[in-house]
Amino acid sequence: MPPTPEKSLVESNTAFALDLYARLTQREGNLFLSPLSIGAALAMAYVGARGQTASQMARVLHFTLPQSELHPAFGGLVADLLTRAAKGGCQLQAANALWVQKGYPVIEEFLGTLRSSYGSAPREADFQGAPEAAGHAINRWVEEATRGRISEIVRARDLGPLTRLILANAVYFKGNWAAPFATDATRDAPFTLLTGERIPVPMMHREGDFHYAQGGGFQAIELPYAGSELSLAVILPRKKDGLPALERSLAAPSLAEWLSRLRREHDVTVELPRFTIAWHGVLRDALALLGMADAFRLPPADLSGMTGKLGLFIGEVIHKTRIDVTEEGTEAAAATALTAPEAAPPGADEPLVFRADHPFLFLLRDRRSGSILFLGRLMDPKHS
Repeated sequence: MPPTPEKSLVESNTAFALDLYARLTQREGNLFLSPLSIGAALAMAYVGARGQTASQMARVLHFTLPQSELHPAFGGLVADLLTRAAKGGCQLQAANALWVQKGYPVIEEFLGTLRSSYGSAPREADFQGAPEAAGHAINRWVEEATRGRISEIVRARDLGPLTRLILANAVYFKGNWAAPFATDATRDAPFTLLTGERIPVPMMHREGDFHYAQGGGFQAIELPYAGSELSLAVILPRKKDGLPALERSLAAPSLAEWLSRLRREHDVTVELPRFTIAWHGVLRDALALLGMADAFRLPPADLSGMTGKLGLFIGEVIHKTRIDVTEEGTEAAAATALTAPEAAPPGADEPLVFRADHPFLFLLRDRRSGSILFLGRLMDPKHS
């Protein structure tokens, strides 16, 4: 039986997320991104892509569905995520927006898809005459949509007289652990960096029944949030300096296999650092290297599905994220802005120990659909 459109979309989003993650791991330090946010912003741009530009975007985003099925599936997937998270007691919000240069013609078919599948009605802006006011409006929207966790997504240099459209997405999550860590059990403990240096960090501590798995080179644990619909999965290399090797083996099939082992509960002693990551990146180069270079240059960019004519291209894809992991739970937010200018071991009697005292990979995901909302790595808890 063929997969449902939603399942096919989740598989596409996961494959794209891991491709992009692999490209971004070439940078040093902590990393935190929202595949859901980036994917939604690019999917909205894909609505208006045509020809070779659309083909390249589909390959990079791993889209296999026709546009007529893809965008309703995206809207349905997000709506289902929001509904189930709310029923479980978690706060999950996802919002999309479109700003269009005052007087600039955009075809109704493009706007109709954004309205019906992404809940995004066009807002008017004056990038030519009042770019500062336009930037302020966009940043205010992002700040409201992320409950103040992200205050600025575009800066003055990101807007200009040739800017015609801004596509934006924001995702916000706040959830308490199903089984919180006791604050009085948190103690400073050493965390070993890839260099071998040991630094003191606040290490949370809890013993309980968790979905736990292990392989030849890693341990994995799933920490559910209230309602058990969403969870934080942590994948910890066995070796203190093992994260780079683990990342090199990270792909959709391997991740699926690792997570599939998280089916049985075990009595586990969990030690996890309390940490904050704030990350900001521009993704144009990474996305171009993944294979969608045409969208970022004129010629040959073809976004004629937005306006009915050639001339638009994607200027930049800006992504900003933040996550706070504490004894009570997790708060995470992400915003993505896309600018479009115009040319001019199980079974042991004793508790297992999961001690995350060196760099690890983590993902905040929907347990039912497998959708990855956020993905990152912690290299140094002392640096946000």
